[in-house]
Amino acid sequence: MESATTVSPIVKEKAPKLFLFLFILISSTVLTVFTVPFSWELFWVAVGSYFLRMFGITGVYHRYFSHASYKTSRVFQFVLAWIGSMAMQKGVLWWAAHHRNHHKYSDTDKDIHSPSLKGFWYSHMLWFLRDEYNDYEAKLIPDFYKYPELRWLDRYHWVPPLLYSILLYAIGGWGWLVYGYAVSTFFLGHATWTINSLAHVYGSVRYQTRDTSKNNFLLALVTMGEGWHNNHHYYCSSVNQGFYWYEIDLSYYIIKVFSWMGLVWDLKKPPAKVLEEGRKKLGQVIKTTYREKVPATVT
Repeated sequence: MESATTVSPIVKEKAPKLFLFLFILISSTVLTVFTVPFSWELFWVAVGSYFLRMFGITGVYHRYFSHASYKTSRVFQFVLAWIGSMAMQKGVLWWAAHHRNHHKYSDTDKDIHSPSLKGFWYSHMLWFLRDEYNDYEAKLIPDFYKYPELRWLDRYHWVPPLLYSILLYAIGGWGWLVYGYAVSTFFLGHATWTINSLAHVYGSVRYQTRDTSKNNFLLALVTMGEGWHNNHHYYCSSVNQGFYWYEIDLSYYIIKVFSWMGLVWDLKKPPAKVLEEGRKKLGQVIKTTYREKVPATVT
């Protein structure tokens, strides 16, 4: 049993200037795509790198560290955290702590990235570039803050993406670095951030929540299932955000495979009453739509 670790009220970000420099550098290097002739090999390298690290954010940073929707070993926990860190979206503890705050204050004045209150670009990306969000409240994430290896990885969150970029260059040279890192990271970042900026604006509402979260099929495709955002905000501890078989959720499918392999376990699912409530809502929508399209015959 792990002994409790004293949790400081505020954890200071040690290298905000370095992160900002790397963020601007990597974002701008997407333009180097024009220095490399296109090939299908490089295209698939970019796609593979995109989805590998997208899972690191959606299946790991979000569903595991932010919501503890499944369990795993301490070793595999670190491996997953490393993959998430490769996405260059700051440290795992920083990310999870801020996300827990988002759920607590969603679409209120205290929400750090509400598009309805602060606009598209602020909610999309500008919020985390501000100095006041370099720090985080460690007391929000005591369940993972107790692990010294996670605190190290959180502090030196720039190490995994740096080593990943070096590995890509070592394997495939300049072309792999450009497509596998620069291009992939650019699209990865903006796709991830659409959940903050667009999934609270465009989509359908199945469940009544206290915020403006929406379900959006297109966003679910590009973010491996995160687009079922209304589902998630209604029952956030679920490992699957696509509650029904027809709601594509690639992150959940990967986690499910991990469970078959014994790498993860205790996957939390939405209870039957939540699913039944969703089915009733869908039935009401279908009936309403049918009545509007096929008016009653006047006798």
